[in-house]
Amino acid sequence: MTTTPHRPVPTRPLGTTGPTVSALGLGCMGMSALYGESDRAESIATIHAALDAGVTLLDTGDFYGMGHNELLIAEALRSAPAAAREQALTSVKFGALRTVEGGFTGYDGRPAAVKNFAAYSLQRLGTDHIDVYRIARVDPDVPIEETVGAIAELVEAGHVRHIGLSEVGADTLRRAAAVAPIADLQIEYSLISRSIEEKILPTARELGIGVTAYGVLSRGLISGHFTRDRELGAGDFRGMSPRFQGDNLHRNLDLVDRLRAIAEAKGVTVAQTAIAWVLAQGTDIVPLIGARRRDRLTEALGALDVTLDAADLAAIEEAVPAGAASGDRYPAAQMAHLDSEH
Repeated sequence: MTTTPHRPVPTRPLGTTGPTVSALGLGCMGMSALYGESDRAESIATIHAALDAGVTLLDTGDFYGMGHNELLIAEALRSAPAAAREQALTSVKFGALRTVEGGFTGYDGRPAAVKNFAAYSLQRLGTDHIDVYRIARVDPDVPIEETVGAIAELVEAGHVRHIGLSEVGADTLRRAAAVAPIADLQIEYSLISRSIEEKILPTARELGIGVTAYGVLSRGLISGHFTRDRELGAGDFRGMSPRFQGDNLHRNLDLVDRLRAIAEAKGVTVAQTAIAWVLAQGTDIVPLIGARRRDRLTEALGALDVTLDAADLAAIEEAVPAGAASGDRYPAAQMAHLDSEH
């Protein structure tokens, strides 16, 4: 069975300098890109349902559907009740360079580019400020100090409220924090993606920087809904992900079967257990759930009522130990862009 979340959704601070947000955020990428076809009406209904449930953090990127996702969020906010609209906070990633065909060609973190990206995002979102603004990947040709300095100037001008980072390593995190206050680090963190635990998470905690964790269900792989015989469409980037290929997929779904036994014993779903595990790693971590439909949103919100005690956590650790995943989380070319993995 699934559980019904309490109202209101609990809140957590984004670090020591960031805003207070809902304990779960809504990652909106899949409503516009990379997971195949999506339903615009259902996407907007899902955003409305999330806001109604008390979710306040909406995460996007200006390159999700080449601006489509920001326009979608703007449409959803315009048609939401005023109270919900006023409580909504936007977290925006920028910097990815795209081709007409949808390819990725790099990242641009130059100060002039930062301000250019922000101007376009503000227009698409229909707002006068972005709540948390971050470069999606570090530009290897531009010192992080210059990129963060440009966002700090946007903060000073009132166009951005808080500075975030994405997929950076511990050293880069320190360098950025020396320039301006950093609210949060957005980075992949799940039962099968735990590399941040060694250096990055301790450094963020030392610096008072929160974590917004994406990929908490590993793009559906550990949601309990992904089947061994599922065929992915041409527009679904998971078809290129090492974890979804060949023997890797079967070994990873073996881990899900182990997790399923624990979830069923608690009377909750696999997805709720996986989300609850991330929630249990610290109150400075805010999982982003990539629900594209209202039923998936309802299931994910149910994780807020799942309590994992010491015995549960030990059982989960035994079933899915750190490093148990088969395959990297991205293809090699994309792994090379991750400062967090260097």
